[in-house]
Amino acid sequence: MTTATEAAVAQAAALLRRARSGIAFTGAGVSVESGIPHFRGEGGLWTKFDPYKVAHIDTFRKDPSQYWTYSLNHRRPEAEPNPAHRALVELERLGHLRAVITQNTDGLHQRAGSKEVIELHGSSHSVVCLDCEARFPRDQVDRMNREHCPPSCPACGGQFLKPTVVLFGEALPMPALREAQALAMAADVVLIVGSSLQVYPAAGIPRLARQHGAELCIVNAEPTPKPARSCPRSSAGWRPARESPRLGRSGRRLGKQPRSAPWAR
Repeated sequence: MTTATEAAVAQAAALLRRARSGIAFTGAGVSVESGIPHFRGEGGLWTKFDPYKVAHIDTFRKDPSQYWTYSLNHRRPEAEPNPAHRALVELERLGHLRAVITQNTDGLHQRAGSKEVIELHGSSHSVVCLDCEARFPRDQVDRMNREHCPPSCPACGGQFLKPTVVLFGEALPMPALREAQALAMAADVVLIVGSSLQVYPAAGIPRLARQHGAELCIVNAEPTPKPARSCPRSSAGWRPARESPRLGRSGRRLGKQPRSAPWAR
């Protein structure tokens, strides 16, 4: 670890130790070590697929098979939480984090044990029929999709079974957004992990926190835009799990260097 990285990690640890109303803001990079592919950046899925063809609501309404074919090949339901997820659980247990606000839909924060998780982009663990509004478990629809792509609604026979995630072109769920905004305005520290901070309105949450006086600690594999033109930030280095620096007294390691992405399956 370089001297500059050590200093950045020490600064991040100090911020987190002092935090009493901290929040974490996570993107797809936090789940890469769990085997879930990232989207943006070098080698990301969006360098191989056009997101407006496989993950836009207008395209979905015209041809849902494009999304479901993509899901068949790239969804990772077997993924397990990694050390980064568990480190956030420990920070919550120690009283330094009030909540995790995530752009991810994979549910790994909840599986790791985080008690307060706000999913800005919805959850990939259920499916809704756009015709009759019936809801189904995602694993049931995945089984149907393997038998026939795209799957049809078991209740009405409709062709538009959609995961309960926010596709491009859709609005964020207002209850989740309002709760995230309230937490941001009350936060004293925001730990930003694995987010490109490029996808709005979700990326406006750290900016809002900064405007209300919060300190920001950004941990990401690639450069990110500053959430506000004049805001200073802490950029902590990131190493593979076996070499990760400890953050504060918890002794928890934050896992492998994440990559950034806006949206997960």
